[in-house]
Amino acid sequence: MKIIGLLILAVFYAVYLSKMALQKRKGIQTDQIAKGKQKTKVFYIELVMKIATYSVVAAEVLSLFLIPPYLPQTFVAVGVALGFIGDILFTVSVVTMKDSWRAGIAENDKTEIITCGIYSISRNPAFLAFDCVYAGLLLIAFNWVLLAFSVFAMTMLHLQILQEETFLSKTFGAEYNVYKSKVRRYLGRK
Repeated sequence: MKIIGLLILAVFYAVYLSKMALQKRKGIQTDQIAKGKQKTKVFYIELVMKIATYSVVAAEVLSLFLIPPYLPQTFVAVGVALGFIGDILFTVSVVTMKDSWRAGIAENDKTEIITCGIYSISRNPAFLAFDCVYAGLLLIAFNWVLLAFSVFAMTMLHLQILQEETFLSKTFGAEYNVYKSKVRRYLGRK
């Protein structure tokens, strides 16, 4: 399971880093997390979220290699499925978002609101993908420390979503509010 867990992480972060590299070639700074912002609530939430998302990856890798499997194989199999679903969701999310995709709130970038494709059934499919990968790896390499790191990272991602919703409502106004009234935060239509 170590290799499968690492493969899930490798695919996820290969997509993430590839998208960043492609956008960098176009002069787009993808990583906006806690950058160029005044020291406001948004800045601190993004900063703690960044720490949480880096820390959980370290906890996942260490858990895969240092802690023997704990959960029954059925849970591990569900974890593998969730992990690969997360990889697929994330890939589809960043491809669909095109050059409007950013990590963090891009206050000074001109982006478009994307409501088609995967975004027609989830307002936050990339964040849902993170959660699937975190939950999947938690089931593959369960331990209490990893549980704490995973829950912390998922909580911080949720707080980031709330910040982004406020930003998107201010930026796109009625168009975003209509979209928000039709599509659920994580999955499903209203």
